[in-house]
This record gives sequence, structure tokens and C-alpha cells, in this order.
Amino acid sequence: MSVATPGRTLGKELEEHASGTVTAAEAPPPAARRRRALFGYVAMPAFLGLVCLVLYIWVQGKELDSIEGRLVNREVIRDATVEHVQLTVVSTFFVILVAVPLGILLTRSFAKWVTPGVIALANIGQMVPSVGVLVLLALTWTIGFRPAIVALVVYSVLPVLRNTMVGLQQVDRNLIDAGRGMGMPRLRVLGRIELPLAVPVILAGVRTALVINVGTATLATFVNAGGLGKIISGGLSTSRNTVIITGAVLTAVLALLVDWVGGIAEDLLRPRGL
Repeated sequence: MSVATPGRTLGKELEEHASGTVTAAEAPPPAARRRRALFGYVAMPAFLGLVCLVLYIWVQGKELDSIEGRLVNREVIRDATVEHVQLTVVSTFFVILVAVPLGILLTRSFAKWVTPGVIALANIGQMVPSVGVLVLLALTWTIGFRPAIVALVVYSVLPVLRNTMVGLQQVDRNLIDAGRGMGMPRLRVLGRIELPLAVPVILAGVRTALVINVGTATLATFVNAGGLGKIISGGLSTSRNTVIITGAVLTAVLALLVDWVGGIAEDLLRPRGL
């Protein structure tokens, strides 16, 4: 925190820092901001690579029995990781496809009467244990990739829906009125003013949904949808701690990697000036 200058109270300093308002003299120079961003982009993958290297050395240093060797090998880990990424990416795609248009619709004046009910349903979807949704779909529908995707979408739709609504609702009404006063139709105001200003908040919700889906996708193994949960489940069923730790660490690494990629996408897709 900068030192309080004459005429500015400490309370004012705290208020400015809390609200994110910084004077031009206090703002870091562009070169410093670029160096900080570059360090953030490089530090996380370097750390995750180090974690994977340590895990590899630790597993190689152990004498694995036949069961551990069958559950922890290059082919199994590669296939499980690919399946986990597919579950995460596809489910997040459908979350965006459902939640963003629905969030836009619920912020329109003609749909405000259904907003509380839809939000309540989204809250229920996230409060219900995801494994319960998976089991219910397996009993009433089928097992495999598709029910796992449906369960992940139901479980992670709330952050994107809520952030879409919050992002659109926080757009300054004066900007909307100015666009309307210039003769822009409602859809053009939405596309040229409201959505660009709401993009940072929407992207934050998508990033949250990605991380939620990485963690929840470990349960997809119970409906035969694969993923890194297959390794963890195999270790639990055979009481092999090495297998359990390997699957858990790889899942955590994947979650942090996805969050890192989401942060980069958030920076790149953010409209200039925001």
C-alpha cells in the first residue's frame, strides 16, 4: 500500500485500494505489468512440470507390484488424462451453450418473472451431489460418456449463469440509454455495449466451471466414462496408496493447468480498456 500523502486520509487510501482506483502516478508502468504477466504465464506451468517430475521420480523409485503396475503406467495415465480432458471440455462447452443465452434471456425485462425459479433450479443442480445425479442417470438412462456430460453440465451451470446475469446487470444504464438514444436497436445494444462490458465477469464464471468440471469428472468413472477417477478408484478398491496418490496428484495438476489456461483466455478475450 502506498504511503498516505498530505490531504489524503488512511481511510481514503484503503477505500481507493479496495475499489481498485489507482492514480496514474501510483499505477505500475506498462513494462512492469508485462513482466508481471509474463512471470504469471510461465510460473504455473513450470511449477506443475516440477510436480509431475517429482511424482514420476517418486513412483519410479518404488517397487510396484503387478496390480500397481497395471494401474500406473504410461498408457493408462495417457488414456485416462485424455478422457478427463474430453469430459471437461465437452461439458464446459455445453455449459456455455446453455448458461450464457439463458443468462441473457433472464436479464431482459419480459423474463424477470421467471428468473427466481430458474436460479432456484440452478442452485438445486449444484446442491445435489454429483454422484447422485450420475447414479440417477445411470439407472434411468444409460452409462458412459453422455450421462457423465449431462451430470457435469447440471452441476456446473450455475457459475456461468450467475456471472452472465451479474455481468449484464452491472452495465451502466446510462451507456445503454446512450446507445438507444443514438438509434441502436435492442439487439445491437446487447451485442455492442452490454455483452462486451460483461465479458470479464462471464469469463470468470467459465473459468470456475472449468475447474469444477475437472474435479467432478473424477466421479465419471462410476458410470464407465473413464477419466483420472479410474486410477483413483482402482487404487481405493485395491488399497494401493501409490496409485491413489498418483491419480489425486494428476487430477490436481490438471485442475491447476486448466485454471491457468482459463486465466490466459480471460486476459486475451477481455475487451481492450477493461
